Amino acid sequence: MTVLLVALAGAAGAVLRHLVHVLLPADRPGVAWPTLIVNGVGTLLLTLIGALSTTATNGAVLGIGFCGALTTYSTFAAQTVALAEQGHRFLAAANIGLNLLVGAVAVLIGTLLGGFLG
Repeated sequence: MTVLLVALAGAAGAVLRHLVHVLLPADRPGVAWPTLIVNGVGTLLLTLIGALSTTATNGAVLGIGFCGALTTYSTFAAQTVALAEQGHRFLAAANIGLNLLVGAVAVLIGTLLGGFLG
């Protein structure tokens, strides 16, 4: 049953990720905002799930399923390499720095919220 729930949560995360990319297309060189947004939100949610989940099943369904499908390290990496290959080395570095910063802030906020809510 857990596998089915992870699959369903993963489908929901993938659909949400797709919708963010449709609503905020990244059609010119620069920071890939849709990828940054899904990774930041997913990191925040994953941190909260870790702090608030009462069972391993809840953590697996929401963390692995939903957040795993919502976030995307591979797209972030590919977009960064593409920027560098196109000669936009500053934008590639900015993309890396911004993604790391947003991820770290999301973990901090998630940890604080998890402590407050838990």
